[in-house]
Amino acid sequence: MKGVNMGPQAHEFVVDEQGKKKAILLPIKKYQKLMRDLHDLAVVAERKPEKAVSLEAMKKRLKHDDVL
Repeated sequence: MKGVNMGPQAHEFVVDEQGKKKAILLPIKKYQKLMRDLHDLAVVAERKPEKAVSLEAMKKRLKHDDVL
């Protein structure tokens, strides 16, 4: 397998002998950002069924917990 550079803004792909893309090479920082974003989306999806809390209620809760 060999790497193919797809331009300055693109990423590098690992291709097989027929030129079919098999993997992608990303800079570590880009990968870490994608993993953080994925985690954030998973948390949002997990919490979606929860009832919304008003801003005032959240402020009271944070003050009660000595966060504010």
